[in-house]
Amino acid sequence: MRIKAILSLCLFTLATAVSADEFIKINTNQVGLVLRAADNGRLYQSYLGKRLANESDLQHLPKGNEAYLTHGMEDYFEPAIEVHHNDANPSLLLKYVSHTSKNVQPGVDETVITLQDDKYPVTVKLHYVAYAKENIIKTFTEISHQEKKPLKLERYASAMLHFSRPAYYLTEFSGDWIYEATMSTTPLNFGKKVLDTKLGARANMFTPPMFILSLDKESSENEGEVILGTLGWTGNFRFTFEVDNKKDLRVIAGINPYFSEYSLPKGETFRTPDFYFTYSDCGRGQASRNFHDWARKYQLKDGQEDRMTLLNNWEATYFDFNEDKLVELMGDAVKLGVDMFLLDDGWFGNKYERHSDTQGLGDWDETQHKLPHGIQKLVDEAAKRNIKFGIWIEPEMVSPKSELYEKHKDWVIHLPNRDEYYFRNQMVLDLSNPEVQDFVFGVVDGLMTKYPGIAYFKWDCNSPITNIYSPYLKDKQTHLYVDYVRGLYKVLDRIKAKYPKLPMMLCSGGSGRIDYEALQYFTEFWASDNTDPIQRLFIQYGYSFFYPAKSMSAHVTTWNKNASIKFRTDVAMMGKLGFDIKLSDMSGDDLTYCQGAVKNYKRLRPAIMEGDLYRLVSPYDGTRSHAANQFVSKDKNKAVVFAFDVYPGYGEKILPVRLEGLDAGKQYRVKEINLMPNQGSSLEGNDRVFSGDYLMKVGLNLLTGNKLYSRVVEITAE
Repeated sequence: MRIKAILSLCLFTLATAVSADEFIKINTNQVGLVLRAADNGRLYQSYLGKRLANESDLQHLPKGNEAYLTHGMEDYFEPAIEVHHNDANPSLLLKYVSHTSKNVQPGVDETVITLQDDKYPVTVKLHYVAYAKENIIKTFTEISHQEKKPLKLERYASAMLHFSRPAYYLTEFSGDWIYEATMSTTPLNFGKKVLDTKLGARANMFTPPMFILSLDKESSENEGEVILGTLGWTGNFRFTFEVDNKKDLRVIAGINPYFSEYSLPKGETFRTPDFYFTYSDCGRGQASRNFHDWARKYQLKDGQEDRMTLLNNWEATYFDFNEDKLVELMGDAVKLGVDMFLLDDGWFGNKYERHSDTQGLGDWDETQHKLPHGIQKLVDEAAKRNIKFGIWIEPEMVSPKSELYEKHKDWVIHLPNRDEYYFRNQMVLDLSNPEVQDFVFGVVDGLMTKYPGIAYFKWDCNSPITNIYSPYLKDKQTHLYVDYVRGLYKVLDRIKAKYPKLPMMLCSGGSGRIDYEALQYFTEFWASDNTDPIQRLFIQYGYSFFYPAKSMSAHVTTWNKNASIKFRTDVAMMGKLGFDIKLSDMSGDDLTYCQGAVKNYKRLRPAIMEGDLYRLVSPYDGTRSHAANQFVSKDKNKAVVFAFDVYPGYGEKILPVRLEGLDAGKQYRVKEINLMPNQGSSLEGNDRVFSGDYLMKVGLNLLTGNKLYSRVVEITAE
């Protein structure tokens, strides 16, 4: 036995020694990440930036910082991982063992680096998946061990990145309900800046899991070195940005370790969520287009397929509706020319009828006096009108005043021996419990089995996890936040497997949960309950850095009637267009305008949904008085520009807006569309032909001094 142990140690040492000073390259077409196994057997990040052209230059790189720093050893700052062994030793020393690289599909390569502790049987595998054309790198970690008893995981980051630059600027996205994705930029100096959430189910209510990191100086749309990063995890996350005594920066991304110590049994593997990032040396615009291209091709559900326009009943009826009212509203959907009618909250419950948000959640049977012929009647009426039918659900939640709560309080997350605390008069079902997973899956499966004509679900989630205790997990309460999310994914996997083409909207009291792991199950998300078009300019602008237009639901409503129906609709057309409005409240001209706008939107969907986004004028610029976005088709034959004057200053100097992304050698006809009936265009150069070179160097006078004024301009190659 002693000889075997010595031989095993020798083989391990040999493997480490052979791999010493070996460079491990993770490359896309434009981005390079270089790791190296040094002669001490440990793994370091030597480079991250624009891809290096010459292999011979790798040897000149500095060793850099340790790639995946551990707790308990010689480093003095925030670690990526902390474990407690069976003997209570809290240290970990990871040494390089090997790495493998393979092509997993055309244009996608995965590199797996295996690290092991030299004293304990703990293995950590770092995975890097490089998407060549899209310039996205995905990284995650796998942790396993062979100790006799469970290994205690205290922290377990998905990624650790290192930078050594003169200065760093962090752009974060924060806010609250109806004020989501508010952008702010601050310099990072010595110490830590932490972005995190502890809300559980509705985890992103105050901040979504995304950031922009500018290197050396503040980046702009078209200038500067920038990292865009986001985590695929529908639960508590934490980003740590720490500048050390040498002015080096480490960025750590992963599940928030708050109340999430995890006991990992022998032989099992803990896989962290995916962290995605891209690098650009020409500003934020290119970095965001990287994310859009990658998401449509690889991550977003049905990312390369079309999206349905819709009419929602919520603001027309709220909870006060019946079968006849809904059928009448379907007629409005037909008048508008949209693809679908969506029935929102309030259609279920009998013992505790859903007449407000105070009761009924969990009881997913139709309210008999509202819908005497059930959902089937609505599906049939929609089909008669050649439109689709969609429906709202909130299957993870329960009202204390419900039959489900009365029968299955053991399915509800709640503290023993404490008064219950309610958020929006509801509580969260315990998705760590397989029985609850079956129930939640059954909400969708039951409706689809009974009414296969349902074409769409709006999946809401209005409450964070309160009363934090799982009756199912018993003595493993610190597993709740992690196992809840894993339980949700198990449900969504089952739905996706059985109904692979079923579109669903990811909603959470607005954008309370948005991430790319969830979006492999959902075709789109609801960016905010705030549909004021002025606020939406800012909210949609913020999310546009990471998410393509086709993933962002945007509805025309009556919020802010000071803005015309044209202004409100033009804003919504920059996302996945929907309406939540009474046609009976519209003038004849307003209805005619909306009908024309829907036709234009459907015609221009290929450019808006699949094209490249260029943010020409930021609503955050200057006095926040203007905004302009441009979408350009991949073949550069079609572009659409949306320009908005919000509250221009008196006498403000208005300059031409230079377009981007066109072919300088092509000729383009410029034409203003989405005009109100009987109104002509006041755009200088309307219906004239310009070269792409001129439009990008000189531009168009898109903006005015008018308040709450909008323009949509179609640009077509001739």
